[in-house]
Amino acid sequence: MTNTSNVIAADIGGTNIRLARICDGLILEEVRHQADFSVLQNMSKLEAEQHILHTLEAAVQQLPLDNVQGVGIGFPGFFIGNSGVLAASPNIPQLSNFALAKKLSERLSMPVTAQNDALCAAIGEQTFGAGQGHANLLHITLGTGIGGGLILNNTPYTGESGMAMEFGHLKVEHGNESRLCGCGNRGCVEAYASATAISARYNELAGINTSPKDIYQRAVNGNQQAADILESASMYLGTAIAQAITLLDIRTVTISGGLIGAWDILYPNIMTALNANLIPPLQGKISVIPSTLQDNAGILGASKLLD
Repeated sequence: MTNTSNVIAADIGGTNIRLARICDGLILEEVRHQADFSVLQNMSKLEAEQHILHTLEAAVQQLPLDNVQGVGIGFPGFFIGNSGVLAASPNIPQLSNFALAKKLSERLSMPVTAQNDALCAAIGEQTFGAGQGHANLLHITLGTGIGGGLILNNTPYTGESGMAMEFGHLKVEHGNESRLCGCGNRGCVEAYASATAISARYNELAGINTSPKDIYQRAVNGNQQAADILESASMYLGTAIAQAITLLDIRTVTISGGLIGAWDILYPNIMTALNANLIPPLQGKISVIPSTLQDNAGILGASKLLD
């Protein structure tokens, strides 16, 4: 297998591609490439594939490729094992059975591998961050949406069809009045605890369209609506973590993403809801830890895909 001593890693977001040249976990050089994937909604499958390949090729070529041994990509979607084939992407429905890694490899004339972005973050956190030393790890990414990655016995777990640990789509509310999620179902934790959900809820109650960072500042400054929304979101998050732990019996959970900037509000409520919903033998035994990698977990994990 390829050594990670000099690789390009990419972390793909909805509007931004972040790339870095990485040597053994050290980010040597970094670029960001604007990419509005919302335009794909009106494209055919072939057009969408070509647009993504062209965008990624152009982004990678912003970095020097001399002595680079390959490219690792964290991409939002379900990948079939370690094949680099994107089975589906919830926000880009026309992408199905897309051989992303193979086709980009042909364009770049170098090895390319691709995996779910949240699983990449789990790999990064276990290898370089707060999950070091833990053979079993549940990692949660809190951002525009909510993702999850699972490490079992030091091995990233994808599930049979690439859909393992879709943490954001665990149900925390039921019934027709529960909030609609982007996946099409109602009551998912993503619809209650993501950055998008927090901003939408504050806009609903206060009539102000603002960011979760600003909502946190308002909460710190005594705004009760802001505090209530963050507390509610974190309780839902703790409830979903309890569901996952009840199934997996994993003792360590790490969380990354912009929302951990509100950790002092989130953490106590996460733990309250977590312990309230766990079976008694597990109560008080689960560690929930913020990422120590800031926003680097995903890109560092993507660099490890080439091992």
